[in-house]
Amino acid sequence: MLEFITDFVPHYLPQLLKGALVTIELSIISMLCSITVGVVCAVGMLSGFRVFTIPIRIYVEICRGVPLIVILLAVYFLLPHIGISLPAFGAAVVGLTFNLGAYLSEVFRAAILAVDPGQRQAGLALGMNRLVVFWKVILPQAAIIAVPTVGGYFISLLKDCSLVFFVTVEELMQQGRYVISATFRTEETYLLVGMIYFTMSFFSARVIKALEVQLRPKYLRV
Repeated sequence: MLEFITDFVPHYLPQLLKGALVTIELSIISMLCSITVGVVCAVGMLSGFRVFTIPIRIYVEICRGVPLIVILLAVYFLLPHIGISLPAFGAAVVGLTFNLGAYLSEVFRAAILAVDPGQRQAGLALGMNRLVVFWKVILPQAAIIAVPTVGGYFISLLKDCSLVFFVTVEELMQQGRYVISATFRTEETYLLVGMIYFTMSFFSARVIKALEVQLRPKYLRV
């Protein structure tokens, strides 16, 4: 154990942290894109127009029923057959966004429905049109409701990024594989990789908790 702390960690931690930075970058970009997709799909589902609701339902069911790794491999290997070639990082962002956006659409749909209908009626009574009521009254409240769940999905996304090494993205898990191939020290490498994942997840959870508290009305803060 002493040798692990004094020799292995100082020697290989910088390489693994390089992969961790890629993981963080990939997670943030994918989450922002997924939030956009989720909000658009949630609004489409609540519109009541079948031209929107049917494709969105199909999209959500596909993502619920197909493993993420299959989606990533499909994006990376199948899209070039129809003339769409993406770099590994771009393919990972598309695959993660496609998958997570479906789940977030249900989160945002539930959050919008959780807002008191009286809020909408009050806005209309004040002379606002429906779009302004949705944008300035409903959506901000729904966002506050959705923050804890979206935060949980972000932490899950951090760990799901470990799958993108299948499409050759050099994130944390891929860097760990490089270390293992060079040293044949599997246990120590995965222990250190796990510690880095835990640190990222723990820090993210604290940031999300602080954001959740800040977004609450002052009279509800403890």
